[in-house]
Amino acid sequence: MTGKILVVDDEKSMCDMIQLDLSKRDFDVTTFTNAEHAFECMKNKIFDVIITDIQMPGMDGISFCERVVSNFPETLVIVTTAFGSLETAVAAMRSGAYDFITKPFEMDVLALTLGRAVKHSALKQQIKFLSEETKKNQRFDGLIGESKVIHEVFDSITRLANSDASVLITGESGTGKGLVANAIHKSSSRNKGPFVVLNCAALPESLLESELFGHVRGAFTDARNSRRGLILEANHGTLFLDEIGEMPQKLQPKLLRILEEQKIRPVGGEREIDVDVRILAATNKDLESEVEDRNFREDLYFRINVVQLEMKPLKSRITDIPILANHFLFLFSEKSGKEITGFTEQSIHKLVNYNWPGNVRELKNTVERAVVLSQTNQIIVEDLPEKIRAYQNNDLFIAGNNPSELVSIDEIEKRYILHVFKTLGENRSLTARTLGLDRKTLYRKLQKYSGK
Repeated sequence: MTGKILVVDDEKSMCDMIQLDLSKRDFDVTTFTNAEHAFECMKNKIFDVIITDIQMPGMDGISFCERVVSNFPETLVIVTTAFGSLETAVAAMRSGAYDFITKPFEMDVLALTLGRAVKHSALKQQIKFLSEETKKNQRFDGLIGESKVIHEVFDSITRLANSDASVLITGESGTGKGLVANAIHKSSSRNKGPFVVLNCAALPESLLESELFGHVRGAFTDARNSRRGLILEANHGTLFLDEIGEMPQKLQPKLLRILEEQKIRPVGGEREIDVDVRILAATNKDLESEVEDRNFREDLYFRINVVQLEMKPLKSRITDIPILANHFLFLFSEKSGKEITGFTEQSIHKLVNYNWPGNVRELKNTVERAVVLSQTNQIIVEDLPEKIRAYQNNDLFIAGNNPSELVSIDEIEKRYILHVFKTLGENRSLTARTLGLDRKTLYRKLQKYSGK
């Protein structure tokens, strides 16, 4: 069937004529001569498009259209009348009608209009489905998926929510560490307090201290007025320190004191101020290595790392890629006013097989670009960036069948260690655990093989 059509007209001969013609064109047609009865039928049967007359006894076509749009927004209404006028057309469109046709009309014209309406209705149904599917796979704002990996994150957020323990969120850039921090705050008893974010890599050391701790008037040359720092702004709430691995060593003891004593002293200030703030931190660095290299204080590391929550890279959440892609598609198609219902099978295959070095952030940007470029109601392979279209997931090459290509055990070890190190984002701690090596052994081998 081309589509399910409901015809409402008080003239039975008109209903019969439309039904006979449209049935020959492969439409599934139901007719009523009374709008009240037609509306009752809609409670038990889904229609794609309704064709209704305006001038009818009892409930007229405009009222019927308004009721349909209010109760069945995915169903489109085409209004017909023998009393065509601009005022009638405007009234019909204001009531929510999809289109307006004046009697007498050619059946070819009606069929063409119906064909467009059925396609439009299918798009609306698909967009509604995508929206509902996204909600089913979203437990926290912005965190979406059904994989075991993301459900472990959901469970961790739930367990951490009502504790004041410091949490260190680790993972590659673009994995959603900020979303996790926000979810922990919103799920906690502090959710009525502020959620304040500071990117430690975004400001030079001279500004970072003042931004974080505040300053009093005259503390330095440009300090014409006193200023509250972000720690005070986050009082009775949560302070999220993103990229904490970039925090200058000079400021690390001051942050440690806040964590231990919940007191701060503004730059240039003489008295301490009590604060009540929970600190969450995130990094894409291997902080254990930074501690060993004396770039990060060990005591601060252990204080912010009471609980560690790792965000896995997107390539370890393959089953979530279609769900996330459709979520972003719904957001960007709605924002752009385009009615794009999904991805072709080939384009989804390309997305799933890509390695996503930029993680969820890169996927989001890819979908936004595809929506901008798309000229159809589906995202096709040609809408994707060239690097994704051309990507091939090659397995680690050890040796070929040619005797001249055979290599030593040492060479195999070198290739595999460097492969794992690169795959895990050059995270030395995670690489050591994955390979079953102690950290010192791994460091020695990395120094030998790559100078790192």
